[in-house]
Amino acid sequence: MNKVKRIVLSGGGTGGHIYPALALYRVLKERSDVEVLYIGTQRGLESKIVPRAGIPFKAVEITGLKRSISLDNLKLIFKMFHSTHKAKQMIRDFQPDIVLGTGGYVCGPVLLAASMLKVPTIIHEQNSVAGITNKFLARFVNKIAVCFEEASHQFGKNQNKVVLTGNPRGQEVISTPAMPHCLSEQFELKDNQPTVLIFGGSRGAPAINQAGIESLDKWLSANYQVIIATGQNHFQELNEEMVEEINQSNNVRIVPYIDNMPSVFQAINLVVCRAGATTLTELTALGLPSILIPSPYVTDNHQEHNALSLVNNKAAVMIKESKLSGQSLYQEVSQLMVAPEDLKVMGQAAKSMGITDASDRIIQMMNEMV
Repeated sequence: MNKVKRIVLSGGGTGGHIYPALALYRVLKERSDVEVLYIGTQRGLESKIVPRAGIPFKAVEITGLKRSISLDNLKLIFKMFHSTHKAKQMIRDFQPDIVLGTGGYVCGPVLLAASMLKVPTIIHEQNSVAGITNKFLARFVNKIAVCFEEASHQFGKNQNKVVLTGNPRGQEVISTPAMPHCLSEQFELKDNQPTVLIFGGSRGAPAINQAGIESLDKWLSANYQVIIATGQNHFQELNEEMVEEINQSNNVRIVPYIDNMPSVFQAINLVVCRAGATTLTELTALGLPSILIPSPYVTDNHQEHNALSLVNNKAAVMIKESKLSGQSLYQEVSQLMVAPEDLKVMGQAAKSMGITDASDRIIQMMNEMV
């Protein structure tokens, strides 16, 4: 039985902070008539994604901390006071049983306000390297939910609050129905032929696209299929005639975007991608082998740390972007695709790391706290 009747969710900036909250929301709504308020910022993706999901949305104004002394940081102190006061008013008006933050700067004032009002609080850390906001909030909140064991030791004196729950996206992705004819219906490829998916996240990654395109001649002569999802903006930069010609081949497809990724994943044998927390959650939940190319442009190099947690468990291999080329990518892919037993072992290792009941664990924690 779900004791939580009213909940405030907060998290924003990027999809990696928003989608876990939405996945948890969907499970809560399936099980009971729960009332939810989402507090984010107008500048983050949450201002578009959350209302589209039918969740009431309110905004506070907050920005990130600069890593050097600056006037912006003085302004941030003022914004933090103002936003915390505003969040307190929102929380008083809504009267939630619990407040859960899934990361991003907006969680700072929202979870701090909830803590000051003695409302039970949880922060959820998706990455193996804890974010600056979650580290700041650790002393104020009641519980800290993590997805990687490696993150447990990064909360200092507050380590006793840490619970390994996993990411709600993992539970959501395994409940997504498989599409038996996904490859033939969606990409006009063969459903029974080994297939590699290469993509750089929802917006694409130029370095991964370039390596994939550089290897086109080799992919075309391979005895497996290759799908390259470039991201919408990068797709428009490609030569239209070249894309059309490639997409008429027997085994290679170049597409701008895949909007039903969980279903497509279930038809794929090997994935080449970034090492964002949500993607790795989905790969491990499904037991998918992967070649990970961490983004070097993220805070604290956290994607490389995420990737290493899989690599160290023999669930993935990693190519650093500085070492990435068409040749290095082709070699790693082909080495695995000609060794189905190695792929199977890697997939089993990934599956052993997957947590497929994260929403259940978080809901149980919330029920114990309320």
